[in-house]
Amino acid sequence: MKYVRFLSQSGPQWGVVEGEQVKTLTCAPYEGVEYDGGSVKLADCSLLAPCTPTKIVCVGKNYAEHAREMGAEPPGFPVLFMKGLNALNSPGGEIEPPEFVQRLDYEGELAVVIRRRASKIRAEDYAQYVLGYTCLNDVTARDVQKSDGQWARGKNMDGFAPVGPVVTDEVDPASLDIRTLLNGEVVQQSNTRLLITSVPEIIAFITASMTLEPGDVIATGTPAGVGPMHPGDTVEVEIQGIGTLRSRIV
Repeated sequence: MKYVRFLSQSGPQWGVVEGEQVKTLTCAPYEGVEYDGGSVKLADCSLLAPCTPTKIVCVGKNYAEHAREMGAEPPGFPVLFMKGLNALNSPGGEIEPPEFVQRLDYEGELAVVIRRRASKIRAEDYAQYVLGYTCLNDVTARDVQKSDGQWARGKNMDGFAPVGPVVTDEVDPASLDIRTLLNGEVVQQSNTRLLITSVPEIIAFITASMTLEPGDVIATGTPAGVGPMHPGDTVEVEIQGIGTLRSRIV
C-alpha cells in the first residue's frame, strides 16, 4: 500500500493511494487500515508529511563515501542524532533558513516509518514493526554544525526535515536507487545496498536503547555528494518505488 496524509476541510486526514485516487481512512494506519468510504483525487490533495512522529532518529555517515567526503573514515557502529518535530516539513513545502545561516546543504535519504511500539527488536523481526518507507531530506546548516562542534542546532531548525510524498510497504529497503536533484541536475546518486548498517540492523541498534513509537521516523543516512542550496533553488529527493520529495528554498 501507499499511504498519504493530506489536509482536508476537517483537518489532516489519512488515505491510501490507488491509481489517481486516494481512498480515505478513519484514522492513522499504524494499527491497521479502516476505510471510511470516501475518495478524493490525488491531484487535489494538499499533501502533508506522511507520518506523525514523536521523534526523528537519524543515522550519520552510513554510506562510506559520504563519511570520507566529510573527512572521516566510516564508523564501526551507527552514529545517531535526533531531529526535533519543529523540523518536520511537508512534501512541496518551503525551507526558509534563518538569515545567519551561510551554508545550507541537502542530504537525500531513505526513511523508515514505524508501525507499532518497538523495543529491543531483533533484526530478523524488523518488518513486523515497519509501516513503510519514504523520502527525507536531512537539511543541514553546515556552517552552524561545524562552528558548534556538534549537530543539534545545525540539524534542527524549523522545516529542516521534509518527508514524503508517500509511505509505502511495496519496496525492499535492501536495494533501492536513490538520488537527489538540485534544479534538475543530479547531485547525489547511489543505492541503499551500499548502506553500512542495513535497515534491519539500524532498527535493532536503535531499539536496544530507546523505544520507538507508532509514526516515528528513522532517517538511514545520505550518500556522497552533499552540497549547498540557495534561495530560489528546488531540491528533489527521488527513491525507486517511492516517488519524489520536492522542496523549495526561500
